[in-house]
Amino acid sequence: MWFVKIETGIVPKPEFDRYIPAHKAYVQDLIDRGHQAKTGYWGEYGGGMMLFQADSLAEAEQIVAADPLIQNHCVSYKLHEWRITLGDD
Repeated sequence: MWFVKIETGIVPKPEFDRYIPAHKAYVQDLIDRGHQAKTGYWGEYGGGMMLFQADSLAEAEQIVAADPLIQNHCVSYKLHEWRITLGDD
């Protein structure tokens, strides 16, 4: 199953940026564990998203809870299951 975490920054950029290296390491770990994670930010300032695979909503919630940006209260977010209708899957 695919999931998407859509987020909005809620702290000043210098504070947010302190956690970017940890966030990138966290996403790389998800990739290494087979979750096919992809992360990025909007062209306009203030938010981004992460796309990843998990076996269930409960697992997806656990994955998101481990994100350093979430743990350090840098973003608010919404988590959605994404059902692909056309494409590689």
